[in-house]
Amino acid sequence: MIIKNKKAILLGFISTITASLIFATSANAESAESSSSQQTSKLQAYLKFTKIVQIIEDQYVDDINASDIINNALKGMLSNLDAHSSFMDAKETKELQVQTHGEFGGLGITVGMKDGALTVIAPLEGTPADRAGIKAGDIILKINDLATMGMTIDKAVSIMRGKPNTSIELMIVREGENKPLKIKIIRDIIEIQSVYSKTIGDDILYLRVTSFDKKVVEGIKKALKAHPERTGIILDLRNNPGGLLDQAIGTVDLFVDKGAIVSQKGKVAEENVVYNATAQGTNTNTPLVVLVNGGSASASEIVSGALQDHKRAVVVGKKTFGKGSVQVVMPISQDEALRLTIARYYLPSGRTIQAVGVTPDIEVAYGEIKKAEEGISIKEKDLQKHLESELEKVDGVREKKNKTIDKTHITEEQIYKDAQLKSAIDILKALMITNNI
Repeated sequence: MIIKNKKAILLGFISTITASLIFATSANAESAESSSSQQTSKLQAYLKFTKIVQIIEDQYVDDINASDIINNALKGMLSNLDAHSSFMDAKETKELQVQTHGEFGGLGITVGMKDGALTVIAPLEGTPADRAGIKAGDIILKINDLATMGMTIDKAVSIMRGKPNTSIELMIVREGENKPLKIKIIRDIIEIQSVYSKTIGDDILYLRVTSFDKKVVEGIKKALKAHPERTGIILDLRNNPGGLLDQAIGTVDLFVDKGAIVSQKGKVAEENVVYNATAQGTNTNTPLVVLVNGGSASASEIVSGALQDHKRAVVVGKKTFGKGSVQVVMPISQDEALRLTIARYYLPSGRTIQAVGVTPDIEVAYGEIKKAEEGISIKEKDLQKHLESELEKVDGVREKKNKTIDKTHITEEQIYKDAQLKSAIDILKALMITNNI
């Protein structure tokens, strides 16, 4: 009986090995066949491309060389991947170097592709575009006489740049307008203040970040240090088109002491990175409200989304732009380069920003809040002064007063002209009361 069992076990063991070998051989054969099929398909695609290039070179009505054909094909190939990937020829590569290292005249706007249209993400405050009245969400139909349909972002940016004190005309479509608008803008050297602070009442600190340049984290730290008595903070990221990733991470790190801030995920394992918060120098107690709108993009979305996911701030305003991808510039020759999307950003909860944006906790449209007019209510001791003032008006006498405007403080009049800011203040005051209970 024992001998029979041993034979049965031995036969079963041999059968299992045989079956495993057959399965492995079959799997390997299928894998090899699949790999071979993929290689064949890739080779056929390359041959098709080469054949078409040859046909165009031989039979197209105008003379065109293979190099131009391939460059144009590469431009089309990259532009069809997404709005941010592109092939840059020698001229475009040189323009990128000027953009990164040189001095040039510009308009002060950040643009992106939205639903296939060249769209203003945001005008930077105090720049020519801002002064001319360009708004976030404006769609650019023409730059001078050139239609933007089918134009790449790089091409549009290169046309809008130029020598300082030269003019350019943009034809734009704006929501609420019956017909396109023509706006003339004078180029200038773009210099912006990325961070400035103001006070609201006796207890709220207002921080405006216009773009995430290399000075943002240091600027916010200085503002916080200069106003230690403030018990509530409003961080205004409206019309902030983004900037440096490390500054966005550093900003969140000022208010969050642990956990992920943002992660970066791509096809190549080396591009998968998680950026975490640190506890040192973190303010986790002061109530915080973040203002965003359709002009808030990229780094602004990382900051607002991360603070929202950590439940560290209440986000107020309108849905953000939705730019959450990572591009790198790869040189492919001495004077040509490839800009390629290699990864996407993900917020702490795992949600993506790309083409989705950040939805505020409380949505508030931009606009003015009308205050109810108050009737005349005069105390007896003020009656004489009031009557004298009214008589001066009747007699045409102007009262001369040297009023000094405090630019470091936001007035009640300014608050009522900005419905989003007014809502942020009301929400923050409620958080401050709750925080003190």
